[in-house]
Amino acid sequence: MKKLINRPEEVVRQALEGAVALSPGTALLSDENIVIQSGLPDAAARPVAVISGGGSGHEPAHAGYVGRSMLTAAVAGDVFTSPSSDAVLSAIRAVSGPAGAVLIVKNYTGDRLNFGLAAEIARAEGIPVEIVVVADDAALRDTVAPDRRRGLAGTVLVHKITGAAAAQGHCLAAVAAIARDAAQRVSSMGISLGTCILPSVGKPGFVLGEKEVEVGLGIHGEPGVFRMEIASADELVELTLKTILVDGKVRRGDEAVLLVNGLGSTPPLELAILARSALRSLAKGGVTVVRAWAGTFLSALDMQGFSLSVMPVTSRDLPFFDMPVEAQAWPGGGLVNAEPLVAVPSPHDLPIVAQEDQANVSPAGRRLQEIFASAARALIAAEDHLATLDGISGDGDLGASMRRGAEAILDLPEGAFSSVSKGLSTAADRVRRAIAGSSGPFYAAGLMRASRHLATIDEPSASDVAAAFAAAVQAISELGGARPGDRTMVDALQPAASTFEEQIAAGLPLKEAWERAVTAAEEGMRRTIDMRPKLGRASYIGGRVIGSPDAGAAAVTIWLAASGAVEDASHAKT
Repeated sequence: MKKLINRPEEVVRQALEGAVALSPGTALLSDENIVIQSGLPDAAARPVAVISGGGSGHEPAHAGYVGRSMLTAAVAGDVFTSPSSDAVLSAIRAVSGPAGAVLIVKNYTGDRLNFGLAAEIARAEGIPVEIVVVADDAALRDTVAPDRRRGLAGTVLVHKITGAAAAQGHCLAAVAAIARDAAQRVSSMGISLGTCILPSVGKPGFVLGEKEVEVGLGIHGEPGVFRMEIASADELVELTLKTILVDGKVRRGDEAVLLVNGLGSTPPLELAILARSALRSLAKGGVTVVRAWAGTFLSALDMQGFSLSVMPVTSRDLPFFDMPVEAQAWPGGGLVNAEPLVAVPSPHDLPIVAQEDQANVSPAGRRLQEIFASAARALIAAEDHLATLDGISGDGDLGASMRRGAEAILDLPEGAFSSVSKGLSTAADRVRRAIAGSSGPFYAAGLMRASRHLATIDEPSASDVAAAFAAAVQAISELGGARPGDRTMVDALQPAASTFEEQIAAGLPLKEAWERAVTAAEEGMRRTIDMRPKLGRASYIGGRVIGSPDAGAAAVTIWLAASGAVEDASHAKT
């Protein structure tokens, strides 16, 4: 187990101390793991208090939602363990006045028992208390009665509505009624790609196969309703929302709010993809989403996965959701973009391939097309190899990048090859668009420079090709600032271009000159095995990459060799 903690028994207190230190509107009780709003008015002037909590490990819930117009206090138990009734009672006493308190409780036995007992004691002391239980887990619709379901991330939406209602000055009965109504309408479901690890246990609660996901799980690392083979984000969202809609709380024609929740280890990139899918799926189902949020709202420690919560709303609800709060973890906003896509203006400098050009492919253009196709197929075949090499020093995306560029090259229309120059410039544009990161600009710059070098030459000679190749390599070197010895693609490109130009000038046939250029590139690539990187991402990790060749240089040798494979000794031109 690797955890950024001190001692397992100290994680809750130290986490609360850190959270409160970053949230000036809150305070931590000195002898309890209870976060409260700071600067509360005198007891007699306090509005209805809104209190929630439960086991820790669900951060930012629940302490992250303490703030004006949301929670008045949050009670934290040990990780995945309900706080004691004494702790809940301390929270009630600390923040409640004559107006009383509403306790929002997720539907787990320990939470219901301890919050319920604390409420009874508080009532006996003269503090009016109402309890609202959230049981929003739609995955259990065929397993248990509605009042026996688990509480999931929909609880946060109930926090928001209830806190706003209390801040507006509603009485205890009204605030409790608004909270219960929200709790009855919200429906949630979660899917996990893996389990979580409790600091005190040090191992996963269950084990999933490499291609398995857990469907309909709770928030404490427990197994779900069933397992299935992992599917796309769209398919998992569709499954989740289908279950929620079948549950019947959300119907076609409803306006609703949507909460896309990460379970702890789900990156914002994936949450945004899930949000996109959920918005589209709900729209297809006739549900209009009027507010939506995506982020980690109620986690399960370091679990990788997500849950979706949907709540149909009325015009009365929206002011509650829109009411500003001071809670650190509530993102605010939630407005949905009605027009997320706009047309991209057509740039004026793109190569335009006319239909009539298709019949005017030049012999040299056809030759270039054959070379491009051979090089592209070789790069596609080498995707895994390049990904492995790139993963040693970077993020391992070079194989995929080269594949995308190669596919773009293979997709070039016939008309692009009416001349070699046009073929090169069109390829530059397609590669620039297809390959992200550094490879795209480098290859595009080289292709563009070569295209300009051959712009006035209909049928390039071998020396013309050699000069264009050298110009392309120079453009790449200028753009990135790389020189031979820096451990980059230039270590393969530069000796290849120099050798090719020298051999052509010496009168060697094109095929033989190219073979020697490929050999020079391969030798240059092999030299990178013992080089310390001086440029690029690999330079950040220094000598750790020694022992393997540079991935960019390896890619160069692959397409150079494949290009030569279609050469013939009888051809003196491209």
